[in-house]
Amino acid sequence: MPRPKTKEELLEANCEEFKKLLSLIKPLSETIILKSGACEQWSIKDILAHLYAWHNLYLTWYREGMAGENPQMPATGYTWKTTPALNENIYQEYRDTSLDEVLEKFKESHYKLLEIINSHTNEELFINKRYAWTGSTSLGSYTVSCTSSHYDWAIKLIKKFLKNL
Repeated sequence: MPRPKTKEELLEANCEEFKKLLSLIKPLSETIILKSGACEQWSIKDILAHLYAWHNLYLTWYREGMAGENPQMPATGYTWKTTPALNENIYQEYRDTSLDEVLEKFKESHYKLLEIINSHTNEELFINKRYAWTGSTSLGSYTVSCTSSHYDWAIKLIKKFLKNL
């Protein structure tokens, strides 16, 4: 699916990729979902926790940015160049969280992002530099990166992992 460039495309991509991801993991046993190796040492559950954590990062950026603040992106103490360290920290933080809790949190955060998308016009989402906190890009671009594009990344990793079992 091409990268969304409109609100309609963004909503469609989010729903489609989210459904694909959940459909992919639904028939899997908990043993397979918890097996390491889906992304280096991560399990499928860890990938879902990673997606949830990035949803939370986005929600923080959004809340702070829309309040006129300058959010620390990607997170306090990290730069875009140090995202591997951030991702490792996320893994460590959620690795002992139960599958049920991760799934619940992932779904809830996905729906929170859909609410944000639905609360904006196409122009508010996709005009570059509309909000100071998004820099030279658009709110929609950040949203795509933390949702449908990230879901697609996860789907590809999981499919490759399952193929190699």
